[in-house]
Amino acid sequence: MTTHRIQIDPAVMMGKPVIHGTRITVELILRKLAEGATEAELLEDYPHLAPEDIRAAIAYGAASVAHEEVVLLSDAPAAK
Repeated sequence: MTTHRIQIDPAVMMGKPVIHGTRITVELILRKLAEGATEAELLEDYPHLAPEDIRAAIAYGAASVAHEEVVLLSDAPAAK
């Protein structure tokens, strides 16, 4: 999933999703939020961010997880 706010370019941050026109990765925003940073703190620490950028990063993360494929392996020994 990409939006006009999220950019994926192999020449920028090795292709990690970033906020368009910056080198601020979606991963950084999600990690900071997970560590307890507030939107206001992010906007203060990263003046190039807009509130819509933070929401786009969260939406990108949610969409990435929604499309993730999980393969469960059994703990049972293999049949012989």
